[in-house]
Amino acid sequence: MNPSDNSSPAAPAWGDAASLSDEQLAGQRLMVGFDGTELGVELRRSIREHKAGGIVLFSRNIEKPVQLARLCADVQGFAAQCGQPPLLVAIDQEGGEVARLPEPFTRFPGNPHMVSEADADRFARVTAAELKGAGVNMNLAPVLDIAPKEVDSIMARRSFGADPHRVARLGTTVIEGLQTRGVMAVAKHFPGIGRTTLDSHLVQPELDADPALLETSDWVPFRTALRAGVAGVMLSHIRYTGIDPDWPASLSVRIASELLRKKMGFSGVVMTDDLDMKAIRGRYDMACITDRCTRGEVDMLLVCHQGPDIEKAHRALTEILRAGGDTSDKARACARRVLALKRRYLGGSGWFDGWV
Repeated sequence: MNPSDNSSPAAPAWGDAASLSDEQLAGQRLMVGFDGTELGVELRRSIREHKAGGIVLFSRNIEKPVQLARLCADVQGFAAQCGQPPLLVAIDQEGGEVARLPEPFTRFPGNPHMVSEADADRFARVTAAELKGAGVNMNLAPVLDIAPKEVDSIMARRSFGADPHRVARLGTTVIEGLQTRGVMAVAKHFPGIGRTTLDSHLVQPELDADPALLETSDWVPFRTALRAGVAGVMLSHIRYTGIDPDWPASLSVRIASELLRKKMGFSGVVMTDDLDMKAIRGRYDMACITDRCTRGEVDMLLVCHQGPDIEKAHRALTEILRAGGDTSDKARACARRVLALKRRYLGGSGWFDGWV
C-alpha cells in the first residue's frame, strides 16, 4: 500500500461507527474474491468504491507466509484509510483436499482422517496460530455435513463421517479451538449437503429428503455448533424440495429465516456459498439474489471472483436500503450483525470505540 495515496476519502472519527452510509452498510454485506497476490487495482476498487466488508482468499492469492501477511496488512490499512471498518479476511482451510495455504504452512490430511477430539484440537490450534499470524481472521470451516455410507456423497472426502454425533463432536472441537484463539469459524453447508451426489459448482442439485430425517441426522452437528457459539453459518446452494421446492437454501426464506433463524435460534452471521457457482450464476440475476438474501436474513453474500457482479451486488444492496420498508429494515439488521461480529473479534483495532 502506498501511504501517500490520496485517492481515498479521509477516515472518519472512530466514534462515528454508528453513522455508516447506505453504501457502506451495503458493502458490509459483501465478501469478495480477487486476482493477484497484492493490493491491486481491482481489490482497491472493491474496498474503496464497493465498500466490501470482507475478502476471501484462494490459492491464487497466496505464495508464502511473508507475502500473505503483507497482503492482509495492506488490505486492512487501505480499508482504514478509506474510512471502512476492519475487514473480515476469510479462507477455506479445512485440511485435506480443500486447503488454500501452501507449504511451509502445515498440511493436514483432512476431516475423514481425524479419529479423535485430540486430532481436531491440534488441527484447530495449529491452523488458528498460522492464520492469525498471517492476518487471516476467519476460517470457512468446519464442514459439518454428514456423509452417509449408503450415499455416494459429494462430501465423502471432506466430511468427518456418517455419524452425526461424531461430526458434531469433532466439528465443535474445531470451532472452539479456532474461536478461543481469535479466528472466527463458519459451519457449512447448512442445512447439509452430504446426501447429495452432484456438485453445486456445476449444477443446482436437488435433495428430496424427509425433513424429519434431516432433523435427527444432518441437522444435529449444526445445532451443536450453534450452541457452541459458532461465529457464522454458510448456506448451501442445494434445493431441498421437502422444505422449499422453489428456492435453493441460499435464497430460501423458509430455510434461512424460518428454519435457521427462528426455529434454531441462530443470531450470528449467515452467509451464502460462492454466488459464482453454476447452481446460482446464470439462473438468478443480482437483483433477485440480493432481494431473496435480504428477505431471508442472510447477512453476507460471497462473490468469489473479481468482475462486474461485485459492483452489481453492491448497487442492488444499496438500492434495497434506500427503498425503505420492511426489506430495508432487514438489510440494516444484516449489516448490524456483520458489524457486531467484527466488534467482537476485531474490536482491538480502535474502529469501534464509541460504538453503540
